[in-house]
Amino acid sequence: MLAVRLEPELEKRLNAVAKRTGRSKSYYVRQALIEKIEELEDIALLEEALRDPDAGKSRSLDEVARQLGLDA
Repeated sequence: MLAVRLEPELEKRLNAVAKRTGRSKSYYVRQALIEKIEELEDIALLEEALRDPDAGKSRSLDEVARQLGLDA
């Protein structure tokens, strides 16, 4: 369980979206966190790749997709 305090304007916007769509506020908070965490993980991978001594080495699209966890 996690409690989060929101600025009144942000809470008002969240309430409006939840009401308009019929989804819970928790749903939207979870989705926002998932998206932001994935973005931060991608940035960390890119930063790591820049520090990689083999960074200039070319990689196939399949290899890059695999490294990013996109190989569905």
